[in-house]
Amino acid sequence: MPELPEVEALAHHLREHAVGRTVTRVDVASLSVLKTFSPQWTELHGLEVTAAGRHGKHLDLSVGNDFHLIVHLARAGWLRWSDALAPAPPKPGKGPIAFRLHLGGPGFDLTEAGTKKGLAVWIVREPAEVASIARLGQDALSLDAAGLGELFKGRTSRLKTTLTDQSVMAGVGNAYSDEIMHMAKLSPYATAGKLDEGALERLAEALQHILTDAVSRSVGQAAARLKGEKRSGLRVHARTGLPCPVCGDTVREISFADKAFQYCATCQTGGKPLADRRMSRLLK
Repeated sequence: MPELPEVEALAHHLREHAVGRTVTRVDVASLSVLKTFSPQWTELHGLEVTAAGRHGKHLDLSVGNDFHLIVHLARAGWLRWSDALAPAPPKPGKGPIAFRLHLGGPGFDLTEAGTKKGLAVWIVREPAEVASIARLGQDALSLDAAGLGELFKGRTSRLKTTLTDQSVMAGVGNAYSDEIMHMAKLSPYATAGKLDEGALERLAEALQHILTDAVSRSVGQAAARLKGEKRSGLRVHARTGLPCPVCGDTVREISFADKAFQYCATCQTGGKPLADRRMSRLLK
């Protein structure tokens, strides 16, 4: 799933390549992806793209003076930029292309792989009209130790859950939360509201370092290279069974029905493996 650094890089790419261009056509190949019915997508035709930004993990393309094209790529969605889009519209229900924006020759496709669909597009007059934007917490890059302490106060949820709760903190997902906790030497099962001052300082430092480093490596890359750039910077996430680059211990995994996270027991949990209820059930 694209997270804050990749979405920021996509916004930067659109600022450089889409802003100033005119929308010549919109193709909607999957009506289920478009979550709004008014304004109609045809109202974007003939308008200039004026800005590109993000809200957490949502892309925001400002079109004309009145509209925002909001995109959430979800788990398997992606933006594919082309300097010369095919003039023929994508066939509804055929292939991965769900939405296409023509900008007078160049433009982009929004695609989604797999069977579990989550890609979403909204056309609104104000970003806050999108419910998932309206309930976003503070942007992750804006937080220091004191800010984290205020956000976590009284929370009884596990740290992993809290870091990826977009209503608490916007922009961090499964992969970067693993990286942040590993750098901060904190257990994914730690109670967020019980972190002491030292733990909050380490967490804030790791949060800023991991995200700013990922943004700096991602911004300026072509959209097609962003996924590979993300993978190249990961130290524990998606590295189950490989040695931890810090201590050499084996990276372990906790699995759920539809996702998994990774951690290093030596670095994060005092050498004690975390209980994996799914594996425990399988061994019974």
